[in-house]
Amino acid sequence: MRLIRLGGGSSEVGVDVRAALASWGRGGAVVGGIALTGCQPPGCPRPIDAIVVLPRGILVVVGVDLPDPAVRLDAPLAGQWKTDGWPLVRGDGVMNPGAEAIEVAGAITARLEQARVEPLPVGTVIAVGPYVSQVFQPTADLLRGVRILHPEPMTLLGAARELAVYQGTCTIARARQIIATLSPQTDIDAADLAAEGFADTTAPSLTAADTALISRVTDAGPGDHGPAGARPANARPKRPARPARPVRRSGRPLRWLPVGAALLVALLMITGVVLAVTSSGGEADVDGTANRGVTAQANTSGITVGGVGFAPKGDVRATDCATHAYGDLQVWLRNGRCSELIRLRFESTVDKQRAAVLVAVLRFSDPASATELRRVADKPGSGAVTDVSVEGTAWPDGGKPFFESAAYASGREGNSVKLVQAVWMDQQSSPDNPALKDLATKALQIPVEN
Repeated sequence: MRLIRLGGGSSEVGVDVRAALASWGRGGAVVGGIALTGCQPPGCPRPIDAIVVLPRGILVVVGVDLPDPAVRLDAPLAGQWKTDGWPLVRGDGVMNPGAEAIEVAGAITARLEQARVEPLPVGTVIAVGPYVSQVFQPTADLLRGVRILHPEPMTLLGAARELAVYQGTCTIARARQIIATLSPQTDIDAADLAAEGFADTTAPSLTAADTALISRVTDAGPGDHGPAGARPANARPKRPARPARPVRRSGRPLRWLPVGAALLVALLMITGVVLAVTSSGGEADVDGTANRGVTAQANTSGITVGGVGFAPKGDVRATDCATHAYGDLQVWLRNGRCSELIRLRFESTVDKQRAAVLVAVLRFSDPASATELRRVADKPGSGAVTDVSVEGTAWPDGGKPFFESAAYASGREGNSVKLVQAVWMDQQSSPDNPALKDLATKALQIPVEN
């Protein structure tokens, strides 16, 4: 981490921010990146304690000075802050300093969008001081990519690793463009950027990865992989079938083969019918009750659950589950008990409003791990699974959903856990929105292919 001091910052706790960043040392061994301290980008209302440009994301660190040290800080982004159970009262009359910090961070994002800089995930860190032992945030605020903390080296490092989740590595050219946009007077040598972990060339993103990982939405049946004659990109070419030769015994052709084949086909059909009938009672959830109330049906436009249609927008599979989560959920997944993560995207329409739905399926080798994971995920403020849009793959059809304020639902099926997030596509969302909560609950019934 290389620090470039451009000004004095805007808070007293900014001194602790600079000390924490400096403690990571130069080079990319810890996290890498460039920290612009005391920077005031064009269009920003005031200087910012630190803008940290990392190889996998951007952190906007805004300092907030509290009147006194605190053991516990309750810090919702919407509502009054409380220190040790008492309403926060500052000399300037501000009761929620988080609103100011979000405004500043929003100005940074707007500046990058106006300059048409290829986006990186932008996270916000609100550094509070002089000292706070514990900070409590609502789950919705954590999902928005906001962390409120006292800027000690390890807590700030943890926030950087949770929020900087770009799938590839930012190139030197793009890093220089970002820095020039935020601080036009700053020019950093390419060799220094390479030493801080930025890539010399463009790293392949999910869009350039194996296309077999992303499902195609077609009008074909569930067993097809695309238009007629199409095969997955990584499929091996099939050898031409050899013509069948009749088997002869004592000079006569063996005539019972067609009869045996017909009997085998009939047996398979009967077995399929029996399995369909026996499985129609519903799958047992974690409480042992059957899901009989809602059924999912496939149709030409997607999947219908309880009268609500879900249009698939692709899926991505990975085995490094912890890399694609944050918060306590990521910490738990680092134990390596998750064998596969499937992230599925859907769009739906409720009351003429477009909604985006992210379904995350985490698979384990035993049901006990699935039960424990669900218990962790259901706790408020425990984190979530990220959408691939923060890793460089945009939402299809030009949509830009933000899952920071998503409605949430979870379920368990055998050794798998489903975590669902639902948001409005074109307007502000709320975790308590009844329509979104119902949509997330119905999305639990969407079947997932192996």
